[in-house]
Amino acid sequence: MSSVNNTNDPRRENKIHRYKASPSNGPMDDPTPDYMNLLGMVFSMCGLMMKLKWCAWVAVYCSFIGFANSRSSEDTKQILSSFMLSISAVVMSYLQNPQPMTPPW
Repeated sequence: MSSVNNTNDPRRENKIHRYKASPSNGPMDDPTPDYMNLLGMVFSMCGLMMKLKWCAWVAVYCSFIGFANSRSSEDTKQILSSFMLSISAVVMSYLQNPQPMTPPW
């Protein structure tokens, strides 16, 4: 039975190569979480200082993207501070003016 399988086996023994992982030059550095945290903090400050609700919501969005793309080994204090700043921008902008947000356009 095994001789029948070998003759019908379409794989070629000389084309089979064992997988070797490419040598990594340190951790893959993806700058997206850092950029999103920075953007979130900038938009949070704009939302707090200028009382722009859309800036505060964009800050929350950027914070979520930064959190979703961050690695578990990164500093959690920076991610937490970005979240707290963006949430406080939303809360403060709605406490100062509880009217629904008007579109910026």
